[in-house]
Amino acid sequence: MMRVENSVLVLVDVQERLLPAMHGSEALVASLDRLLRGAAALQVPTLVTEQIPAKLGPTVSSLLAAAGGRPVIPKSTFSCAGEEAFMAELRSLGRTRILLCGIEAHVCVYQTACDLLDAGYGVDVAADAVASRDPDNRRIALDRLARVGVGVTGVEMALFELQRVASGDAFRELLKIVK
Repeated sequence: MMRVENSVLVLVDVQERLLPAMHGSEALVASLDRLLRGAAALQVPTLVTEQIPAKLGPTVSSLLAAAGGRPVIPKSTFSCAGEEAFMAELRSLGRTRILLCGIEAHVCVYQTACDLLDAGYGVDVAADAVASRDPDNRRIALDRLARVGVGVTGVEMALFELQRVASGDAFRELLKIVK
């Protein structure tokens, strides 16, 4: 299970020029916003990546703000794990469980999940916080991820799994976020 003390959220490549092509982009942004704000309320660190930002633009500004303004890690590999700067930052956090969200589900999210599994991390993906241009590709990615051992969860499920108890300031904040 994910726990606050062992988890990190990774926002994968939700960039200005890429996002509009995603199927269900408005619902995706709403889910990502809830997940990012929830992670912040729970004090779960967030890493943010951008795929070739010179071509695909920066991370959507509202999501970057919700992520707490952490430095963005640029990459040219599809898998975040293929970028040494990402892996160094991940190792520096000392966390063993990764919660993935972002785009595209069947390319960068999928390859990142598989590589992180191979590296010994526990990996979960928030199904309602990932997208692809073609919804069939998203479905195929989620099916394959589940088959290779990635936990498939949802934004609300993940946040309450991290919270674990129905009390405290973080719980009250989560209720505001998910309602």
